[in-house]
Amino acid sequence: MSAVAKKLMGGVAAAGVCLVMSSGMACAEEEKPTADLTVGAYSQYIWRGFELSKDSIVVQPSMTVAYKGFSANLWGNLDTDPSSGTTDESNNWNETDMTLAYGWEMGPAAFSVGYIYYALEGDDTQEFFASAALDTLLAPTLTVYRDTDAFPGWYATLGVSHSFPVSEEITLDLGALVGYLAADEATTYAEADGSKYSNFHDGVLSVGLTVPVNQYITVTPKISYTFALSSDAEDLMRDSSKDGNDDDFIYGGVAVSLAF
Repeated sequence: MSAVAKKLMGGVAAAGVCLVMSSGMACAEEEKPTADLTVGAYSQYIWRGFELSKDSIVVQPSMTVAYKGFSANLWGNLDTDPSSGTTDESNNWNETDMTLAYGWEMGPAAFSVGYIYYALEGDDTQEFFASAALDTLLAPTLTVYRDTDAFPGWYATLGVSHSFPVSEEITLDLGALVGYLAADEATTYAEADGSKYSNFHDGVLSVGLTVPVNQYITVTPKISYTFALSSDAEDLMRDSSKDGNDDDFIYGGVAVSLAF
């Protein structure tokens, strides 16, 4: 599955919804349609603390169109060398996600609600989400997801971020996020004693650069560290990892975006 760190904070915020505001650039003021095409190449695909690739480059294209708060996004994952244990090791393209969202502002806060359809190599699934961000120090952003299909349960994240100018145009971007995962059933995610999983799950620290090339093209190299937030999370992340003993991950890459 994908991101939303990938698509909120890392995920759905990148799907064309303005969750974190910048002074003088409110989403509601944007009257013309916008489009964004991004292609990222990364050393590993980690999603909500789960290791979804190993020892191969993943390529993740994303396309977003937005207008007056509404946005639609298509996102995919191509594993250049699928690891053992996958359903079909010859299938490099193993995920396509569609996100529909609406965002709006109220004073210093920005909100968004939306829907995500995950077309996966195994079982497809669906989520609804709601997010709120404050235009204040560290831009705190709370997002709650509800899976109503193959993996019923809740996942919530609280993230903070800040950018520092490196030059007139380039910024150094720092971020941190904590996630809480609660399954409806033990058959979806289980704790060590066999009960349904409900605990603080994963943390993510990230550092990157935003490098505008020209008016339309931006390059964003980034490195992230994902780690377990509880002993139960360590067990779950380790058991679901590709070789059964990893519960923290360092990964990174670079994305190139064309926006107009």
